Amino acid sequence: MSLITIRALGVTLSTPLFANLNLSVAAGDRIGLVAANGRGKSTLLKCITGAFEPTTGEIFRARGLTVGHMEQDLPAGLEALTFREAVLGALSFEQQDSESWRADVTLEELEVPEALRERPLGQLSGGWQRIALIARVRVGEPDVLLLDEPTNHLDLSKIARLEGWLASLPRDMPVVISSHDRAFLDAVTNRTLFLRPERSQLFALPYSRARAALDAADAAEERRFEKDMKAAQQLRQQAAKLNNIGINSGSDLLVVKTRQLKERAERIEDAAWPAHQERPAGAIRLANRGTHAKVLVTLEDAAVRTPDGTLLFRTGRKFICQGDRIVLLGLNGTGKTRLVRLLRDAIAAAGAGHEGIKATPSLVLGYGDQALSDLSDAETPHGTIIHRFDIGDQRARSLLAGAGLSIEMQGRPVGQLSGGQKARLGMLVLRLTNPNVYLLDEPTNHLDIEGQEALERELTANEASCLIVSHDRAFVRAVANRFWLIEKRRLIEVDGPEAFFAEAALPG
Repeated sequence: MSLITIRALGVTLSTPLFANLNLSVAAGDRIGLVAANGRGKSTLLKCITGAFEPTTGEIFRARGLTVGHMEQDLPAGLEALTFREAVLGALSFEQQDSESWRADVTLEELEVPEALRERPLGQLSGGWQRIALIARVRVGEPDVLLLDEPTNHLDLSKIARLEGWLASLPRDMPVVISSHDRAFLDAVTNRTLFLRPERSQLFALPYSRARAALDAADAAEERRFEKDMKAAQQLRQQAAKLNNIGINSGSDLLVVKTRQLKERAERIEDAAWPAHQERPAGAIRLANRGTHAKVLVTLEDAAVRTPDGTLLFRTGRKFICQGDRIVLLGLNGTGKTRLVRLLRDAIAAAGAGHEGIKATPSLVLGYGDQALSDLSDAETPHGTIIHRFDIGDQRARSLLAGAGLSIEMQGRPVGQLSGGQKARLGMLVLRLTNPNVYLLDEPTNHLDIEGQEALERELTANEASCLIVSHDRAFVRAVANRFWLIEKRRLIEVDGPEAFFAEAALPG
């Protein structure tokens, strides 16, 4: 039985986001919603809740159906509330008086530590704020859950906790999830909707298998279109020959036959539909200027410490060599970002020894952190490029347009851009730096799947030398050729990431 029925739904803003969308949400559905940044995923979820009016089409909900919607951003004013107060506040005033226990049950479900429950949300990490948003949606026990980018800011342990919580929900509760986390979608969904401006595609499969089916369907559609166009062209060629013969011979029969061939060609052309061509959100390209050095960085048992001097771990003797794509694994708080910053400082020291780390003098660093702190929120994208690089106004505008930033966006302050737009601007800055070694801390934050895959191709095809910190399991598996793990205050090399992924998923 369908709880939500969507018929011929369409939304057009400056351009069509989607059109003629038909979807049925039934008991037990776990639907992954996939599209590039800015292509209508959040808008569709708002249409389902009734918070946004579609351009065309209708949505029918079962009588009495309650829908819980987790949006991406923390509502204004919530930062000052404690974790428990924020969850309790999602209930009605009557429920807050008589059923406050619901908040405690939900906090237990999501394994929120006691020590965090009375702390203001503004003092907690982005990951715990995200868990608070999920708890606020769950506490009301809705019939359907809509989750918009629920894994944003979550580390591996919290993603595993979220996956376990979704698995523990009543099996007949439908959940619709908008996400760019491919491994997460594979773990929690059983249907996948690829949202497109025209002819959105739905598969009764989790993401990876659905993506393979989508690629096969697009390839078959492309072959059908080419075949139809070839058939129409042949008919037009035949018509042209008969027309010449008819003109020379004065045959009325050949004139009629010529017209019939042309009409058949037109019918084929009108019925033929070109295969879907994804409109790119913006190109991601990286540079690799290369270096003659084989060993780029040497670690001589460097000590990685907290700001107050507490030892987190020692590196032992390690080397970063040309062509290495090293992923740094470790639980939150073990010192991954601290090591990245030490490496950044050592490379900036132009070959001088730095806290047990020695970098080859010829290195040019491409550095990007998860907060994109290298970008000034007050500067415009255009100003960011022309002030840092000697490329001129027209070239800067062309590069920014290629990265998906329109002329209008190029003049906005960076702080007004979406996360995806800022991420692509950051990647353009990295490219123009023309580095020969990269230090990337959570580089897939805010990138859609198209952007993640583009970054994977750039790093592997260019044989870039890099050290990466990432919680994106699909990205790690696709990119890395070496793995360093922080374990028991030591940095060790391991054969692959799977044992660590499994450990991070354990409750604790």
